[in-house]
Amino acid sequence: MGNALHFKRGAFFLYMIAGELTDYIESWSPPGAAWEKDNTGLQIGSRGTKIKNIMLCLELTDEVLKEAINKNCNFIFTHHPLLFNPVYKLDFEFNSTAKLIEKIIRNNVTVYSAHTNLDFAKDGVSFELAKKLKLTEIKFLQNLESNQFKIAVFVPETHLEQVSNAVFSSGAGIIGEYENCSFRLKGEGTFKGSEKSNPVIGKKNIFEKVEEIRLEFIVDQWNLNKVISSMIKAHPYEEPAYDIYPLKNRNVNFGAGAIGILKNEMSEEEFLRYVSNLLNTEVLRYCNGKNKVIKKVAVCGGAGSNLISHAINSNADAFITADIKYHEFHQANNKILLIDAGHYETEVLILNEVKKRIEELISNRSKIKVYKYTKTTNPIKFYKH
Repeated sequence: MGNALHFKRGAFFLYMIAGELTDYIESWSPPGAAWEKDNTGLQIGSRGTKIKNIMLCLELTDEVLKEAINKNCNFIFTHHPLLFNPVYKLDFEFNSTAKLIEKIIRNNVTVYSAHTNLDFAKDGVSFELAKKLKLTEIKFLQNLESNQFKIAVFVPETHLEQVSNAVFSSGAGIIGEYENCSFRLKGEGTFKGSEKSNPVIGKKNIFEKVEEIRLEFIVDQWNLNKVISSMIKAHPYEEPAYDIYPLKNRNVNFGAGAIGILKNEMSEEEFLRYVSNLLNTEVLRYCNGKNKVIKKVAVCGGAGSNLISHAINSNADAFITADIKYHEFHQANNKILLIDAGHYETEVLILNEVKKRIEELISNRSKIKVYKYTKTTNPIKFYKH
């Protein structure tokens, strides 16, 4: 969706609809990158909603909705989906989720969630946690894999740029920090059209030889159909010839967790205090590490205990995540300084990056404001005596 021009009371100003904002968010964290059982994207509302103001929160609660309404926000971004499990009944009297849904609908609020797709995105949840810890040389702890394809299409040289521009504009050819990546090889194509054919080059019923370019590029699984559609539309042939190859490659653009280097090495005690201060938490669960000096640090916002072995195999001195079980601490003891810093504490940081990106998008639309929920939605309390 592009910018929309709206007229009111004799003055022109730019407004934004929800679909434009969600498309922008998904260009960073595409839903196709999410865990297959996740429920990301539009939760309640309409893509056509004209946005007044925007509220950001980790999860949507009744208190968040109240603050959003008070600040005239009709678009709420959440990290944790409001609707994750199937809803079979909407009992507005006794069911708390149903009552919240009723309030959302009555107040014409649109709710959108970016969950594991935002976990797996570059500069997503884990990258933001790594930046908060002031790590350098940040990269994915474990790249996603087997979710890309290579397409090879055969194009007459006269239409090469037309076809390549079409596929690049559709999201193909992105490798790390590089875009418009392709390989091109000259060759000779042959064909003979039937009586019913309508060849762009040559004549029907005549065997033809044509100088063509083999154009190759990589595309993410979730963009495959879109790229193929754009490619065929831009191709001059009535029946374009192309091949699709599934790849086992690790996707350098998406992954789980992050790993980086501390500017200055620390002792375990210094590092625990450092993490506690930066994440504003007084309670850290941890087990002893292998090295007394902490320099290389792995992180995963939220529940990332499945990455403990990856952190150890990456020679990280410490691994910060959340929701670690007792036996997982046992398995990591004396192998890595394993720290459970809390689910909320390791994920809420992403709202800063979301806010920054949305404000960049709406910089020319002064009437729209972006708010972060001012309180905490963390239900966990700590008792000290």
